[in-house]
Amino acid sequence: MEPSVSLIAGVVVALFAVAVLLKAVRIVPQARARNVERLGRFQRTLQPGLSLVIPFIDRVHPAIDLREQVISFQPQPVITEDNLVVEIDTVLYFQVTDPRAAFYEIASYLQAVEQLTATTLRNVVGSMDLESTLTSRDTINSQLRGVLDDATGRWGLRVNRVEIKAIDPPRTIKDAMEKQMRAERDKRAAILTAEGQRQSQILTAEGDKQAAILRAEGQRTAEILKAEGQSRAIDQVFQAVHRNDPDPKLLAYQYLQMLPQLAQGPGNTMWVIPSEVTSALQGVSRAFTEVLPKVAATSGPAADEVASKATDDANRAAEAAVEAVAAAEAPGRVTTSA
Repeated sequence: MEPSVSLIAGVVVALFAVAVLLKAVRIVPQARARNVERLGRFQRTLQPGLSLVIPFIDRVHPAIDLREQVISFQPQPVITEDNLVVEIDTVLYFQVTDPRAAFYEIASYLQAVEQLTATTLRNVVGSMDLESTLTSRDTINSQLRGVLDDATGRWGLRVNRVEIKAIDPPRTIKDAMEKQMRAERDKRAAILTAEGQRQSQILTAEGDKQAAILRAEGQRTAEILKAEGQSRAIDQVFQAVHRNDPDPKLLAYQYLQMLPQLAQGPGNTMWVIPSEVTSALQGVSRAFTEVLPKVAATSGPAADEVASKATDDANRAAEAAVEAVAAAEAPGRVTTSA
């Protein structure tokens, strides 16, 4: 009987010792911390690793995460300076630096950070209008981080970053903003179209101007070359005439040859015959009908043939002059100038 009681007592003592040992040994994971109270008073903070405490005297609280944490708060309604209600969704990045202060200085630091973020956000955005709120996210983030970091420092927290995830204005404001953006895009498109048309017209006008200048220069060059050619032709004819020393008889013959050309023309109703025609005919007749002195060089059959040919030319010239006079009289009245 006694051995069985002793055995039971030994087992109980062994179990108690094991329980005491388990209570005395605490293993804290990495990046965690646990606060220890001894008889209701803060004793120390257990660091990562193996630690020993006094069982039934020391009380070990749950582990506190020392890693950087991310909290996404629910969208908060905020009134802007121009009395518009916007929904702002924020994200907070923070880290516990003092486990003792995070446990004893605030009952729930997560709830405290959320409420502090909402109130600070209302204060910051309340001094801005809607357009500034939508375009000043970096400014809002910096102000929120500064206020939160100062307020949470005594709680053993460090706010690393605050980000505004979304800003949602009212539906009516969204519709108005979309219309405004559409109008701005249409305006820019119209301006770009007008600029393109203006540039196109300018380039077209410049091209027409350059083409007109080139055409004018070409015509001017052509006229100059034409005038120079005519001048050279007249000069060469003039030099040839003077070089051959023509007599009045030849000039009279050429004058008679030009008379039929003067009579040509569908609009000639009156033709003025100059008085020089008669003298020209007489001069040509005398030139070809006068008896040339026969010398040794002109006597013989050859001289007779030349004289006969000259007589024929004179007759043809006289006939041409008569035809010219008749052609001139046909369409209208003929007037002989003195």
